[in-house]
Parts: sequence; C-alpha cells; structure tokens
Amino acid sequence: MPTLAPDECRVLGTLIEKALTTPAQYPLSLNSLVTGVSQKSNRDPVVEFDDDRALTALDGLRSKGLVRDVSFTGSRVEKFRHTAGEALGLRAPELALLCELLLRGPQTVGELRARAARMQPFESIEAVEGALGGLAGREAPLVRELAPLPGSRAPRWQQLLCDDLHPLGAAATQGVRAGDGGAPERASDRDGRLAALEARVARLEEEVAFLRGTGAQPTP
Repeated sequence: MPTLAPDECRVLGTLIEKALTTPAQYPLSLNSLVTGVSQKSNRDPVVEFDDDRALTALDGLRSKGLVRDVSFTGSRVEKFRHTAGEALGLRAPELALLCELLLRGPQTVGELRARAARMQPFESIEAVEGALGGLAGREAPLVRELAPLPGSRAPRWQQLLCDDLHPLGAAATQGVRAGDGGAPERASDRDGRLAALEARVARLEEEVAFLRGTGAQPTP
C-alpha cells in the first residue's frame, strides 16, 4: 500500500470525487484540479492550492502509480485522471468512501453514508459497514475503526494512506456538548441526519458559485 503526503491525498481525493460526480468534465485540467482542491464545500480543512503545489502532488502520485496524464488529439491542455481503482483494486462504493475520508477526515458510518451519496448511493448503513469492513480486512488495510468522540457512541473510520492528514487530537475537540437533557438520540441516526443537511448545504453552495460564474442553470 503506498504512503501518501497530505497534498497528494487532497489531490487524489479531488480526482476521485470529480470522476464520480462530474464525469462529463473529467479528466481534469490543471486549472480545474486546483479549483476542485481549493473549493470550500465538502473539504476539511479548506486549503488554497496554486499550480506549483498541485503539480508537485501530481508528480508524487504519478510516481506511485495513482495518477496518469491524459492527452487528447487537437487539445493543448494536459489533463489528469486517477488510477486508484486499478492500482488499489477498489470498486466505486469503496472509492467513494475512501474519497470522503481523504477529503474530510475521520467520520462515522452515518456521516459517510450521507456524504458519499453524491458519488455512490448506499442502500443502508449495513452496506456502508460492509464496504468499510472490506477495506479494513485487506492484507494491507486502507481504513481502520476509531473510538467514538467524547459524548458520542458512534465509532468513526479513518483512512490509512496518510497518518498526518487529519490529526486525531484536533477532531477530539469537536465532541458533542455534554449536559443536554432528554433521551439520547441514536448516534447513527443523528450523524446521518446532520451529514445529510451538510451535503444539501454544500450542494447549494456549489450551485450558487456556478450561477455566479456562468449565469446558467447547472445540470441537476
């Protein structure tokens, strides 16, 4: 299993995301890749890339067999596509989950199901758990299960391509507030509900940004 640098993880996650969500605009040019890496929705943390930073990450991914350059007849613009599916032996559901973990850090099963739905729908929580179990049970695991955050009962999952990508100490400070009255909500239900709301807001933000830039209605 290759070990990636944080910038390589962000670029790889962006390429996987765009391949699954906007196939008509994929593979990506360098300009589109930098825009996707630096977008504010569906990213944690939000980062600002320039061309040189993206090219350095692409060089690293290319050397590890995870990115390929693509040239089209009559076009002067070089484009890039990921080869994670072939290189790591992953299907679309597994790619979608790995992508979310690369772009947003450790998450619960409910959060992953809601957020990955824009790339790959999952019929149930059990389907997500099955895919995660497959990723964790490989000879070289790609994910691992983590303990719940303080105040939560839902375990989280973390990618294993880069240990330094999302420090766990920072995530632990985002635990659920203590002292709330009433019966506790099921952790998977709460996480899925909140993640679904986040996904809807992120989608609306992307549509607003598109409309401001083109004045046209995006394709649903």
